[in-house]
Amino acid sequence: MRGPVKLFSLWVILGWCSIGHAHHVLGRPAYSLNEDSNTPPSMQVETQIGDYRVSYMVYPAFPRPNGPGRINLYATHLDTTEPLASVVTFTVREDNWLGSGDQEVIGTQVPDDSVYRQGFIFKEAGDYTITAKFEAGGEPYQVDFPLRVGDSSPVGLLGVLGSILAAVLIGVSVAQRKRIAREKVRGSGKGPASGEKGQRRMDCD
Repeated sequence: MRGPVKLFSLWVILGWCSIGHAHHVLGRPAYSLNEDSNTPPSMQVETQIGDYRVSYMVYPAFPRPNGPGRINLYATHLDTTEPLASVVTFTVREDNWLGSGDQEVIGTQVPDDSVYRQGFIFKEAGDYTITAKFEAGGEPYQVDFPLRVGDSSPVGLLGVLGSILAAVLIGVSVAQRKRIAREKVRGSGKGPASGEKGQRRMDCD
């Protein structure tokens, strides 16, 4: 029986959310982008998951829609320092303020000089989560990390909430103004009537 899933989620970016379509993504082995080039990785993270130390990098620094990108993943055993030799499956899902979309497999890779290289091409801008899954020692492992493709959306969750709050405040203000206006009209309507009655009493006297 398999052991518990070792899950480690890395959320290092809290940006504006946007709605895209995660099914418009292509995955393939990537060798066209050189990690020794002048293009820096957008993220370079190292962490410990169970019995393994995992590091990953994403190229280029700012992935663009319809532009090629690549993920490099490297994992070593904590005790033996032996590099991971299992097959790694990469999946992706879209993240937005309405929730996460369905996962889609973008590639299954074997190590190349102990490094797993997974290419991708996102056709639409958005916030995505890429997951790397592998098994070692009879136990499943999973690493999640976020990826921003394209420019940040000008209107995100905070923008939507702010718009709703502004609309509510405007509605309350308009309602209060109408109520005050009605009260003024009622008050001005009673004034002349009272004055006329008083004038009649004085005439009678």
